[in-house]
Amino acid sequence: MNLRLASLLCCLIAIPLLTASVSSAKEPAPDYGEQVAPILRTYCAGCHNADDAEGDLALESYADLFKGGASGPALTPGMSETSRLVRVLTGEAEPAMPPEGEAQPTPAEIATLKAWIDAGAKGPEGTEPDRTTLLVPKIAPEHSASKAVSALRYSPNGKLLAVGRFGEVELRTADGKQVHRTLGDHVGKVNMIRFSADGERIFTASGIVGLYGEVRVWNATDGKLLQTIRGHRDTLYAAVPSPDGRHLATGSYDRAIILWDLATGEEVRRFPGHNGAIYDLAFSPDGRLLASASGDATVKIWRVDTGQRLDTLSQPLSEQFAVAFSPDGTQVIAGGADNRIRVWQLVSIEKPRINPVLFARFAHEGAVVQLGFSPDGRALITVGEERTIKVWDTRRYTVSYLFENQPEVMAAMTVAPDGQSFVVGRMDGELEAFPFPTNVDGDQETSAPARPIIVEMPSGDLPKVAEVEPNDAPGQATPLPLPGSATGVIHPVEAGTEADADLFRFKARANEQWIFETNAQRSKSPLDTKIEILHEDGKPVLWVNLQAVRDSYITFRPIDSGSRGVRLFNSDEMHLNQYVYMRGEVCKLWRMGRGPDSDLLMYPHEGLRWGYFGTSGTTHAMNETVYIVEPIVPGAEVVPNGLPVFPIYYENDDESRRKFRRDSRLTFTAPADGTYLVRVTDVRGFHGEDFSYTLTARPPQPDFTVRLDGDPKERKTEVAKGSGKRIRVVANRMDGFEGEIRIDITGAPPGFHIESPVTIEAGHLEAFTTIHADADATAPTDENKDISKVTATATVDGETITKDVGSLGEIRLLDKPQVLVYLEPLDKSADRLVIAPGTTIKALLRVERHGFDDRINFRPLNLPHGVIVDNIGLNGIMIVEGQTEREIFLSAEKWVPNTERNFAIETLGIGSQASRPIVLEVRRD
Repeated sequence: MNLRLASLLCCLIAIPLLTASVSSAKEPAPDYGEQVAPILRTYCAGCHNADDAEGDLALESYADLFKGGASGPALTPGMSETSRLVRVLTGEAEPAMPPEGEAQPTPAEIATLKAWIDAGAKGPEGTEPDRTTLLVPKIAPEHSASKAVSALRYSPNGKLLAVGRFGEVELRTADGKQVHRTLGDHVGKVNMIRFSADGERIFTASGIVGLYGEVRVWNATDGKLLQTIRGHRDTLYAAVPSPDGRHLATGSYDRAIILWDLATGEEVRRFPGHNGAIYDLAFSPDGRLLASASGDATVKIWRVDTGQRLDTLSQPLSEQFAVAFSPDGTQVIAGGADNRIRVWQLVSIEKPRINPVLFARFAHEGAVVQLGFSPDGRALITVGEERTIKVWDTRRYTVSYLFENQPEVMAAMTVAPDGQSFVVGRMDGELEAFPFPTNVDGDQETSAPARPIIVEMPSGDLPKVAEVEPNDAPGQATPLPLPGSATGVIHPVEAGTEADADLFRFKARANEQWIFETNAQRSKSPLDTKIEILHEDGKPVLWVNLQAVRDSYITFRPIDSGSRGVRLFNSDEMHLNQYVYMRGEVCKLWRMGRGPDSDLLMYPHEGLRWGYFGTSGTTHAMNETVYIVEPIVPGAEVVPNGLPVFPIYYENDDESRRKFRRDSRLTFTAPADGTYLVRVTDVRGFHGEDFSYTLTARPPQPDFTVRLDGDPKERKTEVAKGSGKRIRVVANRMDGFEGEIRIDITGAPPGFHIESPVTIEAGHLEAFTTIHADADATAPTDENKDISKVTATATVDGETITKDVGSLGEIRLLDKPQVLVYLEPLDKSADRLVIAPGTTIKALLRVERHGFDDRINFRPLNLPHGVIVDNIGLNGIMIVEGQTEREIFLSAEKWVPNTERNFAIETLGIGSQASRPIVLEVRRD
């Protein structure tokens, strides 16, 4: 055998040996249970499971894989490159999975799937492991530590305190000091504990994230496990028994709410609709309703017996972590990640209705994680993520007590059944009990502590003085008699020195009220005055503290210094008559937006917007932060709420109600007996020998005048047959008079009817009434066409004053109009409309068309402040072409007092035809 042949034979022999060696060294196929199933569970089973099989494909079990879905088999054993499962995971087939934005499998994980398929896609031997089995590495802890407290609950008799931690529940004595028994073997963290109403059973909610949730039901006496309920695909956050003990409601991170029959352990029904995790559930006290708080930033109200959703409370701005019914069942309250609590009046009990927001409070600087009522409902406890606890007076949901600077984050809280204390559980494993504050009256003083003293205005001319320079410093101030006036000039100064300031010294007794006003621009002076009231040492005098209770910002567009209209973020939770603080300016809400493309309007009803507390109008940028604020008198305690407190001092630039153009006016109430200073400057820092002014100090002289629309010399009132015409009266209020003004109108010609009296509401400037002509009325004669008389009556400082306003002028009769307008109750037997504060009612708006077929627009007349025509859309109140009627919605703010008012409606155009008024009664139940 030659050498070449020997070599060839050796190679031929070596080839099979080498092949066998390579085969024996090949990696074993990946194990389905330990390597493949966890990948599918992580990236696929969330959307492809038995409960939610997108594309008819489930990937939770080995058997599911081979069933395939709407697109065919998920895989072909031995052929990974053509298996659809691999191709969608690698993006080679559409749609690519997981979806964009979701976690994607790593190249190593895809390689594992390929290797398993190429090796024949072998399944598990024997019974497939339960999908709820969690595979985690066992890592020994390096240090011992107390388990965090994750749930707390007192037994109904107050003798046991149940403390939930990871994997266990401790049953402790009421003071929390001794462990009576431990309920162990829970899966994961115990997120909620509840007792049955009779105290005989304990319900504990827990689970494993991404796998399942379960409720365990225990005998409260001996600690025996009575029942285990499973049905969710993720951990449970809520498990609450119904008040009658027959049912259990559970909520999970899987977004599902399930009602269970506790007698059988069977599912009764589900409550679908949330798009986020369910963090909390609460039954109403009578057990008829269920409230759910969710990660989708909503709270929903459900009927328990049918599963019907009665309302979605969508005002929250972020996840809601806690929800509760008030003990009397009239309110629902919730809190969450937007740092606020909201209180809704519960009206959706039998059928779907809108539950109005009663209060929306900025509660904590961090998320609201727990809340609970005292048994009597007078107090509410809230726990914030920023380690604070607050006690709220539930009459107006104002803070009555603050527990600050807690040593650790608190995840759990429970109120003792006797209402004497509450307990919190912390992440460091510790418990702490707090007594209820003895005074839960959280109403802070919002007005002066005593009625102002008004000094009688002397007859004759006021004493006059002239400034004596130098008077720039407190010790140089010129004496000013009260009442009296002073003249002065803001003199030129040398470059580089402070602008001239004139100071005047005066004395006042505590609670005396004085008006200080300048006359400069009205007398053609170039001076733009600013006045300030100072203490004798030159420090400013505090008028009021304004505590922010809600933050917002300007949207859509900036506003100038006079505009009444503005759009504010989350304005749905604001209310009429609330003060709005905008970078040093304080305004007041007069009317809410009437549609999606409508501004909020500030006081007054027309003209330039008013300022309050001496502030003046300025421009404001879009996105500028603004606040809803509440006034607190100086010296009253301000309970911190995480939002700013703005001190407002006695100062004024331009008179707040815009009557004096750029001149200044300030009403000062002396806080104590003493000597004070008034300082006059140019707000721009300008000066000159012609920058002269007169400063007047006088007591207030409250008064009013009233006028009718139009020029009195040319006034006439024209009314069409069978129709009506509006009459508008406008008040001018002086020196702080804000009371009601009654308008009486008499002297209608035969066949004409005037609705009288009409009232201009306190603090408002206008009111409307109507005059109507009968369909068969005859034209007024020369003797009776101008016999009407209008008077205005009000009580000013205890004295009733009546003033002559004039007349309606000549009353004329016009021919029958193209449109007649009628406003009626839906109930034909009713003679009035009745509405409760915080609710919405319907009325019928009807027209008769006489040759006019186009659309008709309307506006309401003389509604009480706080009642609006709601849901009017972008086009306002309208009846479209060819139609003759529509329903309108009237909504009343929750604060509107009991009142009766004649309400009418008129057309825009078509001769401004007005309906006959109907009585609108606001009646509290």
